[in-house]
Amino acid sequence: MNSQFPALIIVVPLIAALLVNIAGWLRKSLCFPVAVAALAASWLFSIGLLHQVLHRGIIAYRMGGWSPPWGIAYRVDHLGGIVLMLVLLVGLINVIATRGTAAQAFNDRLGAFYSLYLLFVTGLMGIIITGDAFNLYVLLEIASLTAYALIGMGGGRAPLSGLHYIFMGTIGASFYLLGIGYLYIVTGSLNMADLAVLLPSVERTSLVKMSFIFCMVGLFIKMAFFPLHGWLPNAYSHAPNPCASLIAPLTTKVMIYVMIRVIFSIYHPDFAFTTMRMGNPIVWLAVIAILAGSILAYRQDRLKRMLAYIIVVEVGYMVGGFWLGNRAGFTGAVLHILNDAMMTLCLFLAVGAIASRIDDDDFTRLQGIFRKMPFTMTAFVIGALSIIGVPPTGGFFSKWYMITGGLQAGHYAFAAALVTSSLVSALLFFRIFEIGYFGTFEKQDTDPHGMATAVQEAPLDMLIALAITAGVVILMGLYSYRLVSMFIDPVVPAAFMGGH
Repeated sequence: MNSQFPALIIVVPLIAALLVNIAGWLRKSLCFPVAVAALAASWLFSIGLLHQVLHRGIIAYRMGGWSPPWGIAYRVDHLGGIVLMLVLLVGLINVIATRGTAAQAFNDRLGAFYSLYLLFVTGLMGIIITGDAFNLYVLLEIASLTAYALIGMGGGRAPLSGLHYIFMGTIGASFYLLGIGYLYIVTGSLNMADLAVLLPSVERTSLVKMSFIFCMVGLFIKMAFFPLHGWLPNAYSHAPNPCASLIAPLTTKVMIYVMIRVIFSIYHPDFAFTTMRMGNPIVWLAVIAILAGSILAYRQDRLKRMLAYIIVVEVGYMVGGFWLGNRAGFTGAVLHILNDAMMTLCLFLAVGAIASRIDDDDFTRLQGIFRKMPFTMTAFVIGALSIIGVPPTGGFFSKWYMITGGLQAGHYAFAAALVTSSLVSALLFFRIFEIGYFGTFEKQDTDPHGMATAVQEAPLDMLIALAITAGVVILMGLYSYRLVSMFIDPVVPAAFMGGH
């Protein structure tokens, strides 16, 4: 069974998605336990797979026993293994945390919600482990189509925001597909391992260069890299809370992982940095993304929308850190993928918990929220401190690596942008802390004597999930060195050892 982990990780939630959809018609009470069981099983399989990678090295798996390039191959290395486990952990925590809010929001569509939920996670998992460039496109679309549907299940402006996301996502997917099509014309193969062998002899041709540009532009749209971020703020801020707290922590991070994977497994760092010479221009775009995203976040007066623009900033961090082209920048970018997934989950779960009690995320409605929801806001503070980059949270250590990488590369503007955005994040979150801690309750939240009413915390399952997530954010900071040495150092390419 151990040798089948790569297949089981995909097959189990895929079958569960069908079962959940059937259960939605026959017995809705089965939807949640089936979804939890499938995600828990896949998470355990991912732990087993990661254990194999640590002890045996890269895992190669052939679907149905067919040899590539005719068959589809899965490939899991140290980085893919830890990202895979992280995606499943986020999916599992969120599905448990949002049980009550999902039942309330999607009462008549519960089967459809959990089915889409499982398909979205399955698509992301397939993206991470596939070894086929076209299969990657198919899985990108599976994850994207389900994300569109999850966002569109909300009320108000959510369907329109989902439609905007569809338009931008389709453009991004088309750019990526064009790039892969050019590679197929040149090499006659879609298997990543084959492409890595065949491309060096033809990498200076215009078709290969155009394929690389198309692939990068497509992925930049998918990850909402400024100024191609237009779909993200509305999509994340208008999405139903159970959907936003799944999609926001995972989508952009997995897309950044895909960018790294495409450069490492299909092209080569030397091609990207030396032949194409794209490192410095993209780092400058990242500087603009960080500063512009920070300004846009500062102008918001609603919590979810502010967090959406902070994600735009975080994307700038990770893209810029990678394209610095040195070991410290790469380490910081990859470590931030892991940290940002958990701290974004922590913040969006806290927003969902707040919405379950006050049904609003306007700043003016947060007055006195620390006294009303002390445990929820404690978790929110931990997530916010990690976004700011305060030790010992994980965000501090990944930012430290990226700042170090910027200084080593002589790109002082990138390092300065990181520090500046951290200060802006501090202003943003301390404004929330001030309103929530020092602000007074509204009239309906006080007793006849003007005293604050009793604590009105979020449901217990959401509080437990928040506590676990906040704890993981701190643990990832305390064990940053172990994460780097075990999962990131083994995949640092030789081209990054000395920097560019």
